[in-house]
Amino acid sequence: MAKRDYYEVLGVGRGASADEIKKAYRTKAKELHPDRNRDCKVSEAAFKEVNEAYDCLKDDQKKAAYDRFGHGAFDGTGGFGGGFGRGGQPNGDFGSAFADVFEDLFGDMMGRRQGGGGGRSRASRGQDLRYNLRVTLEEAFSGAQKAITVPGSVACGACSGTGAEGSVEPATCPTCSGMGKVRASQGFFTVERTCPTCNGQGQIIKNPCKECHGAGRVEKERTLSVNIPAGVETGTRIRLAGEGEAGMRGGPAGDLYIFIEVQEHGIFLRDGKMLACQVPVSMATAALGGEIEVPTIDGGRSRVKIPPGTQSGKQLRLRGKGMPPLRHGPGMNGESGDMLIELSVETPVNLTARQKEILREFDNINADNSPQTQGFFQKIKGFWDEMKG
Repeated sequence: MAKRDYYEVLGVGRGASADEIKKAYRTKAKELHPDRNRDCKVSEAAFKEVNEAYDCLKDDQKKAAYDRFGHGAFDGTGGFGGGFGRGGQPNGDFGSAFADVFEDLFGDMMGRRQGGGGGRSRASRGQDLRYNLRVTLEEAFSGAQKAITVPGSVACGACSGTGAEGSVEPATCPTCSGMGKVRASQGFFTVERTCPTCNGQGQIIKNPCKECHGAGRVEKERTLSVNIPAGVETGTRIRLAGEGEAGMRGGPAGDLYIFIEVQEHGIFLRDGKMLACQVPVSMATAALGGEIEVPTIDGGRSRVKIPPGTQSGKQLRLRGKGMPPLRHGPGMNGESGDMLIELSVETPVNLTARQKEILREFDNINADNSPQTQGFFQKIKGFWDEMKG
């Protein structure tokens, strides 16, 4: 029995585009699939016929041969080798054909040709890199320019990143025709694996570069200048596009991500834009009042008035003396945080005999000058009385 015309089988004209052929095949395959037509020999035969037709017309080379010679192109002398099975018939089982349906859904997972059939790209993007950078609180306040040394790979200068000696462009892999994958039919299924000749690259280098051995990149340390904006905090991430690992065989480079860690400071504690500083004051200054001089993060000094009767833990605020918001340096738009001064009343130590005598005399006449002490012991007396009751 003579074979039907493949275009007739799919219900398309000879001038149909690749998308039209694929659409027609999917419609026919869904209609005739064995799962929907159990125990129907006619549908099973028609399903195989549709798969056979599509397996031919989806391939540009096979389609061109069929358009010119018809079914005679596949009588065993068409020169298509492993692409066809015994008896000159395309390997048109539904496993092979349905792989193209999966290509629509999963792309390269089933070996889709990138760029509309142009073959798998030989180039691959380089990996992103991470660099942990420690800065001082002063640098985080004012911003800084830091030089860092980054180990990694760069494009090979000897071959201009092609991987081939003399910058010769790689050739298409003859085994997979640039797909990077090969298929083998096993019954009703098609097994797909990475091409062993090109290791999935789709292209081969006949004369690899002696410097990079065909990789298109070499290991080399680089020194980069990084701009640290004012206001950064621990965890701030800075992205340097294209400064990561070089791509394979001319592929684009990855990015470099710099993660900031702000070191602890010996004087200031930071909470976002707020700064805190604990300042000791003498017992006399806390009692009588006075002035103290405190440092600020910009390297300056500020004089702060201490009110009489100040207790430990009292906080005073300096407006605008904290950290600037990120992306705004000192003096630029954006409000800076405040600086909190926490006072710590210091108890004198290593007293002389005269100092001890003065303190005892003061304590004897200090009946009404310690309201917190009086209030505390009144609460204790009430507590004990309640327990006895």
